[in-house]
Amino acid sequence: MSTASPREETLARLALTLDEYLAAVPRQKEPDPPDLMALFARLDALENEIDSSYPAQLRHYLHQKSYRKAWLYLQGREAENLRGNCGK
Repeated sequence: MSTASPREETLARLALTLDEYLAAVPRQKEPDPPDLMALFARLDALENEIDSSYPAQLRHYLHQKSYRKAWLYLQGREAENLRGNCGK
């Protein structure tokens, strides 16, 4: 039985899905590339689970589809994120 809260479970699923996405992107020119559309659908579903109780910066990255930035944020590496064109 898991002792993780629903919030922790959502963040863990998000982190795993972002790992999959970041691994899949450079493989798109392979003969049998990973299905990015399925990953995008999972990321969109996870974004819908993330409400205003989650950090605003994480929600911003997901809303903007800045998946590498969201991944860095979840890894505790926010300082590596460059300021984007949106100024946030």
